[in-house]
Amino acid sequence: MFGLFKKKSEMELLQEKYKKLQEEAYKLSTVNRTASDKKQAEAEEVLDQIKKLEQSKA
Repeated sequence: MFGLFKKKSEMELLQEKYKKLQEEAYKLSTVNRTASDKKQAEAEEVLDQIKKLEQSKA
């Protein structure tokens, strides 16, 4: 109940975005390979951002 209005951290937002992009890329992979590759590239950029955040926290 108390976590209902808790704001998500930047890391959590990036992880959700990465997961969503990965799912979209997978769905597109059977229909449109170039669109799937673009989504995968976007997901990789988000993953790089996640890694930078992890390094800055360490």
